[in-house]
Amino acid sequence: MRLHTKLMLGISILIIVMGSIIEFTFKHIMETNLKHEIGTKALSVAQTIANMPDIQAAFLTDHPSTIIQPIVEKIRKQVGAEFIVVGNRDEIRYSHPNPNRIGQKMVGGDNGRVFIGESVITESTGTLGPSLRGKAPIISGSKVIGVVSVGYLQTEIHKEVSQLQQKIFAATLIILAGSLIAALLISFNIKRVLLGLEPSEIAWMYQEKHAILESIHEGIIAIDTDGRITVVNETAHAILGVPNDILLRGKRIENVLENTKLYDVVRSGRAEYDQEILINGDVYLANRIPIIDKRQEVIGAVASFRNKSELTNLLKELSHIKAYAEGLRAQTHEYSNRLYTLLGLIQLGSYKEAIDFIAKEVDVAQGFIQFLMKEIPDPIIAGFILGKVSLASELKIDLTIDRGSSFKDVPVEISRDMLVTIIGNLVNNAFEAVRESGNEEKTVSLFLTDLGKDLIIEVEDNGIGMDAKIQNQILKPGFSTKKTNSNSGIGLSLAEKAINDLDGYLTFSSTKGEGTIFTVAIPKSRRMLNEGEPRYRSINS
Repeated sequence: MRLHTKLMLGISILIIVMGSIIEFTFKHIMETNLKHEIGTKALSVAQTIANMPDIQAAFLTDHPSTIIQPIVEKIRKQVGAEFIVVGNRDEIRYSHPNPNRIGQKMVGGDNGRVFIGESVITESTGTLGPSLRGKAPIISGSKVIGVVSVGYLQTEIHKEVSQLQQKIFAATLIILAGSLIAALLISFNIKRVLLGLEPSEIAWMYQEKHAILESIHEGIIAIDTDGRITVVNETAHAILGVPNDILLRGKRIENVLENTKLYDVVRSGRAEYDQEILINGDVYLANRIPIIDKRQEVIGAVASFRNKSELTNLLKELSHIKAYAEGLRAQTHEYSNRLYTLLGLIQLGSYKEAIDFIAKEVDVAQGFIQFLMKEIPDPIIAGFILGKVSLASELKIDLTIDRGSSFKDVPVEISRDMLVTIIGNLVNNAFEAVRESGNEEKTVSLFLTDLGKDLIIEVEDNGIGMDAKIQNQILKPGFSTKKTNSNSGIGLSLAEKAINDLDGYLTFSSTKGEGTIFTVAIPKSRRMLNEGEPRYRSINS
């Protein structure tokens, strides 16, 4: 059955049922009220007649009916009663609408309470049919000498109630017709909003969408224009660390995930791809896309999150290859300049100077490489440092490796990739600091040592330094003093995460305009720090 047919049928049944209930209720209320009103009126008329002196005096005459009948009939016509009967103690009529029944005994059997002095309203069947009666005693002195019965036929009451029923029925038909038209219009409007789909089709599409969302290995979160979550899959629950039985739908996105920037996409309407974000200490790649309706208006946004560690193996290889490539490119550039110098010396005939220049370069290069091979025998760390030295040379930065460095005793269980992450981000941060300083001499110093129980990594620069406000925020994910790079502000937080994963800690000392020293200590034997112990601290100089 189609949607508009269901709506019309459902509304028709509802209107018919409601109309029947209303008709029955009003009929009952109307009938009760009419009976009460007519009964009260009849009783009032009966009491008035019973208290009339002429009526009471007529009982003392030889022919009471000749006095009572004219008085009562006049009153009956004025009040519209069906009958007014006056009878004596023996229930013999002294008045009746039909004069032929005067002198006959009253019928109905409802005068018992009246003869003990009570005024009552009763329902009974008399010679004229079922009636609603008001009865009052006629009292002379302290003795009941007669009874007055004023009656209205119940057929008149039923007639009025039937007229009301007809009006209610007509109104119900009008409401039903209007409701059918409204149901038809509503169904067409709903069908237009639902793009012509039937509820069964929508239910199937919902189940299909749910299955698709749950099959996606990425976390999916969607919000509306108010920033409230509308869709969240199980993977997103796992990423956020929220059990599936806790309902996230309807909550504001900032209360569930800080720094999501998803609401910014709703406001700007611009998609963002491959943005790094920290969630519960892990790095994720986020894609944020606005949801646009057919009127080209933004009605929400959806974000997907994928754990960057899932791409670790590939990223490791690419990172190493990229580092080596950068090192080779920088070396190629640097040695091209030296070859041009050597070529110039030969063209000038300065052969001795050319030989000395070659010997010096060979000694310096071989000496540095031999130093790295001896003191930092791990090929991954040594190769990475060699690449950074070459990159620094290209950037006109003097990167020096402290000759007292030694990184021979690095336990195999300590991840080399984490060490590369720590060293690389600290060195990159130092490069940025010295490049922004404007100093003619841009120097960065790297010191590594494995003496004692900890591995020590120290990076010092003569860059711009940091004031106290920046020092308090420098390790927050997304914080950066640089305004040109949308991905900045993540390097130091990644380094800190790697340090935490290795149970180490980070200290730094910085002076505005003079430079910064970062020091990292990583225990050779894995241990957990006491709960609540800070993993980094600032030492103001």
